[in-house]
Amino acid sequence: MLNSPIEEIKSRLDIVEVIGSYIKLKKAGANYKAICPFHSEKTPSFFVSPARQIWHCFGCGAGHSIFDFIMKIEGVEFGDALRILARKAGVELKPMGPESAKWRTKRQRLYEICELAAKFFERQLGNSKKGKVAKEYLFKRSINEDSIKKWRLGWAPDAWRGLSDFLVSKGYKKEEVEKAGLVIKNEEGRYYDRFRRRITFPIFDLHSQVIGFGGRVLKKSEKEAKYINSPTTILYDKSRVLYGLDKAKVEIRRKDFCILTEGYVDVILGHQTGFANMVATSGTALGNHQLNILKRYSDNLFLAFDMDFAGDAATKRGIELAQSKGFNIKVIKLPEGKDPADVISENPEKFKELVDKALSILDFYFQNAFSQFDKDTPEGKREISKVLLPVIKRIPNKIEQSFWVQQLAKNLEVKEEDVEEELKKVSYQSEPDEEISILDSQNPVLQKTRKELLEERLISLILKKPEHLDHIDKDVISCLSQKSQEIFNNFHNQENLSQESGDFLAYLTLKAEIEEIEEKDILPEIEFCAREIKSLEIKDKMDKISLEIKKAEEEKDYQKVEELTKKFNQWSKKIISI
Repeated sequence: MLNSPIEEIKSRLDIVEVIGSYIKLKKAGANYKAICPFHSEKTPSFFVSPARQIWHCFGCGAGHSIFDFIMKIEGVEFGDALRILARKAGVELKPMGPESAKWRTKRQRLYEICELAAKFFERQLGNSKKGKVAKEYLFKRSINEDSIKKWRLGWAPDAWRGLSDFLVSKGYKKEEVEKAGLVIKNEEGRYYDRFRRRITFPIFDLHSQVIGFGGRVLKKSEKEAKYINSPTTILYDKSRVLYGLDKAKVEIRRKDFCILTEGYVDVILGHQTGFANMVATSGTALGNHQLNILKRYSDNLFLAFDMDFAGDAATKRGIELAQSKGFNIKVIKLPEGKDPADVISENPEKFKELVDKALSILDFYFQNAFSQFDKDTPEGKREISKVLLPVIKRIPNKIEQSFWVQQLAKNLEVKEEDVEEELKKVSYQSEPDEEISILDSQNPVLQKTRKELLEERLISLILKKPEHLDHIDKDVISCLSQKSQEIFNNFHNQENLSQESGDFLAYLTLKAEIEEIEEKDILPEIEFCAREIKSLEIKDKMDKISLEIKKAEEEKDYQKVEELTKKFNQWSKKIISI
């Protein structure tokens, strides 16, 4: 009988399915491999073992169980990872007296507050006088009743403490409500609701849990912003969230492309009319983390932004970052002054036609540049080349780059050689977003000592050919780390291993499985590793003796110097004989 929720979750969930819902896994023999989501790499070093139900990245060193993966990729504590996986597995986390409190983390309290706030706003939309006016506005925007329920739209009443008083009555402190981003504390120390007189749009994480809100005024005025959003909290960070992705991820994977837009209403109407692969950035420039999330589902990105985006520097940086990550980018050309919601509400078929006719990002840049400047004047040619040459320079494939050089030369009516000459002068940052370096600094490539690497290789080679175990003598085993010694001493009785040594063995078994080596080379490699480990151990002893000799010389203890020198020479002879 399974005696803990952790064991029950592990028994019900397959690690390949769980990790495969986040990143693209490719079969590699008995295992699966992928580009690691935790550090920047181009060659897959991330492996998942269905047999052992573990994962490991041989680039950055991260790895172990599904709980470790969820904690790392979701950025949550163990209690939250447990709750996420329990829901996936259909396991009920029952209260266990005082012990249950440790699962109820600060994050969980904020989730509860956000969920209650969403319910409060939903009731206000249907039951209050102003809420009904707001609902009529949504109908006029072509949002139907089903969509209002699906997206849990609501109304924040015109009251300074309507929501906060409600949440306090449910047992939550005002400080907690502030941490959830729902109230503001003024200079006098009083709290008031952040969202008032606004239609509310709950923002969901990938598991459809409410983590924040957007609020839209019914009538735009100069005194207040049209939209406001929750501030950054421990649950919500607008640079890490894509609105609607929880509902769009399956369709994105099925259609193998994502339509990216800017607004909540764009996404809601898109899903309502058959474009369920649409998500929104919610007023923030496309960033590194958002692209990493999208990469899990598709490499194809269709941009449905206002045409003004061509001149927006932040949007361009986002596009450059997406290109550097290998996304195939297309642009849906919307009518001037219209957003996707406008087009969809007027004529969904028209929007479908625009999606079908989406331009590649290079075609779009070309059209945009040539429409702005006169290609028949020297000044116009210079300005066009100033816009397009950096774009062409960023193309990693030289054949594709050569094609666009030809196109530019042809359209400008100049020699290709001249375009290529100017292209050489263009400099650019291959990784245009600083977040990449931040990502790498948070997930550094694991540095191991030579001895640690030799130990790992020795054991993984023995795991490939256990019959060579007899070639490892006791002197070599005594040089190893405690967990490696434990593995050798219990090689045929692995149930006796400690948790740490068992985990280490599972990792090395996976390493042994993915490494390709000819059978004839295994024994020589084992003997080499054994010799090197012995040699390193002796060198370490000699280094320590050298330090003792130096200390004895400083203390003028010449008898001790003589004894230590003899000892040093004995070890020196041993290292030669290895």
